[in-house]
Amino acid sequence: MQINCSIVDFKKPKTLRGCTTRVKNLYKQSIQAQEKISVERAMLLTEFYKNNNIDSIPLKRAAAFDYILENKKVTIFEGELIVGERGELPKATPTYPEINLHSLEDLKILNEREKVPYKVDKEVFELYKDVIIPYWSGKTIREKIFSNMDKAWLNAFEAGIFTEFMEQRAPGHTVLGDRIYKFGMLDIIDQIDQTIVDLKNDSDSLSKIEELQAMKIAAKAIIKFARRYAEQALELSKTEHDQKRKEELLEIARICNKVPAYKPDSFYEALQYYWFVHLGVVIELNGWDSFSPGKLDMHLYPFYKKDIENGNLTKEKARELLECLWIKFYNHPAVAKVGVTAQESATYTDFAQINLGGLDEKGNPSVNELSYLILDVIEEMRLVQPNPSIHVSKKTPDEFIKRAIDIIKTGFGQPAIFNADAVVQELLRQGKSIEDARLGGTSGCVESGAFGKESYTLTGYFSLPKVLEITLNNGIDPLTNKQIGLKTGDFKDFETFNELFDAFKKQLKYFIDVKIKGNLVIEQIYAKYCPAPFLSILIDDCVKNGKDFNAGGARYNTCYIQGTGIGTITDSLSSIKYLVFEKKTIKPQDLLSMLKSNFEGFEVQRQIMLNKVPKYGNDDDYADTIMQEVFEEFFNNIDGKATYKGGTFRINMLPTTVHVYFGSKMLATPDGRLAYEPISEGISPVQGADRKGPTAVIKSASKMDHIKTGGTLLNMKFTPDLLKDKKGTDALVSLIRAYFKLDGHHVQFNVVDAHTLRQAQKKPQDYSDLIVRVAGYSDYFCHLNEQLQNEIIARTEHSFK
Repeated sequence: MQINCSIVDFKKPKTLRGCTTRVKNLYKQSIQAQEKISVERAMLLTEFYKNNNIDSIPLKRAAAFDYILENKKVTIFEGELIVGERGELPKATPTYPEINLHSLEDLKILNEREKVPYKVDKEVFELYKDVIIPYWSGKTIREKIFSNMDKAWLNAFEAGIFTEFMEQRAPGHTVLGDRIYKFGMLDIIDQIDQTIVDLKNDSDSLSKIEELQAMKIAAKAIIKFARRYAEQALELSKTEHDQKRKEELLEIARICNKVPAYKPDSFYEALQYYWFVHLGVVIELNGWDSFSPGKLDMHLYPFYKKDIENGNLTKEKARELLECLWIKFYNHPAVAKVGVTAQESATYTDFAQINLGGLDEKGNPSVNELSYLILDVIEEMRLVQPNPSIHVSKKTPDEFIKRAIDIIKTGFGQPAIFNADAVVQELLRQGKSIEDARLGGTSGCVESGAFGKESYTLTGYFSLPKVLEITLNNGIDPLTNKQIGLKTGDFKDFETFNELFDAFKKQLKYFIDVKIKGNLVIEQIYAKYCPAPFLSILIDDCVKNGKDFNAGGARYNTCYIQGTGIGTITDSLSSIKYLVFEKKTIKPQDLLSMLKSNFEGFEVQRQIMLNKVPKYGNDDDYADTIMQEVFEEFFNNIDGKATYKGGTFRINMLPTTVHVYFGSKMLATPDGRLAYEPISEGISPVQGADRKGPTAVIKSASKMDHIKTGGTLLNMKFTPDLLKDKKGTDALVSLIRAYFKLDGHHVQFNVVDAHTLRQAQKKPQDYSDLIVRVAGYSDYFCHLNEQLQNEIIARTEHSFK
């Protein structure tokens, strides 16, 4: 089979970035590395499962993890200080056939798609065809999920009412607390042994001991894995002629022999310990999203401060080590998808978020010298991952925000900005302790959680506008003419807006119940068939409870459903209320005809919908009250419902890029949007509908009760000229402070003009390093598909006038 890979050449960086020659070389190596599918993990897993008939699923998973770490290739690359890769090479991306099994067609799509391809070697195709597909077919988690879903779920899923994260990837979104900085793996093994001793009189002792034994195997496995790197470093040192590099290799060997077996005592040791843990989590399972270090500045500062004071570390060396870590994150593209998602997925980013600033456990601002140093690293490296954020409380100094804005205004889209006080309130409302809430933060795009203590899983996106479309058609999906919803009445027979909204509420409850019913089954599937013993030892109370992370072992357990398209549904309902029921300028049957014909022959009416109807995002209570009503219905139907793992369902409001997919599953909408175009993203207004400036946007957005969510995402776009001086920076600081005073959760900025973006569409080769903020993450503009590019261009460009 001929292997082709077509993409604009992004592999020649215009600038080599890094504070030292070493980092510049590693940066060049990372940028030029080809994203490719690695078959190593899949083959090792298959070999193990073929040759081992262990009855216990937790013990089998742990032993398989041990086998993979014991046999995967270990390489230390020239000049590296932080060592370890998920695959054989930088950007070699493993597959997880026990979760979802790539078909040969999937691999072909990944290899040949024009943007963000993954190179698939001929050997990979052959091994999949001859070994991996024959063994894993019929055994995957994905197949178990779909075979256990009822017709209502399948119909809604296929129609684009909702998506399901865990049909492609394992429960993830997990963030580390401070556990590894206090305990080595040998300490954790002692804790496991003591828990086993204490379980003698427990009625569930057999199952708990089995889980704990699996965790112990996993802890020992990561120690052995690190010591393989120590051995490799020692071997390389024997033939190294450069004395400085020889000493570096001997130091790497020393550190890898120490961590993660023992707790770290230095800044360098703490960084390497974290990276081994990160590798263990992402090799064990393909959690969505990637594992994250959480409050990196807070965790590392004691090591940094001590080493600086003792003369064992300089600021320059600390920066070099951090930049080496940044490159390691960048070496890890997102796990490749399957099916339709393989065709549509438009990013290599895997959402490993790093929180800076925020609060400590006593409620004091935790900005420190290292926080500023990490901002320097972000600015210098200019990589789209990791995904950094700053957390701003009312106590956070303005200087910290301004330093972040200095980076944002370069057009980078990083860091995102979060309201630390709102995050604490959100977590307190969910039942976390005040200390756990303050030490929590956000991961992925914008999602709140108690770091190191919580399993908070994203279950999938939910299209609010699609539910309205189904309502307008009496439960029928107009794209397929299938009856997938309730028969809530013919729109033409409704005499008032309230009748329509009551019908919408019934459809919304129905589809949410369908979604939750499916998720209860999916949780059981992962709890039974896919334990995560290594991840379990990192999250508080899994060891104490003798229960796996995927089975409810963590201190807190939350399942989020992500609402999408609040702008589109608000403006659509506003249009119906205003034009159909109040002004009566459009008849119900005529509106349905307009939507089905994509406004062909109705352009005048479409322009009225676009320009003469109250819109969300303009501080207009007519529209904003509708937004509040939709939000409250979504919240009331989900929040607090019990999960299988003993936790609760919660909501957040974000899209990543699913607003493009959801739009492709819809005809035209009553706000004037054309068929198949993207719906609105996050809690942002419909693209171009916000016309009264940024203050009006934040006032509209703040009418949503953010504290009831686990995160909301607001995008705003400014032209570069507006932030070119101190006056512009000060105005943006004031805007952020005002929004957060109104309990806004998050805001992120694109500082780029539409002309530049249009030029990048025409001549992508000239804009290969142009980075934009998409939705909860930054990415190379030229990597994005045309629909997503156009959606970003269409966002309103704001000024402070």
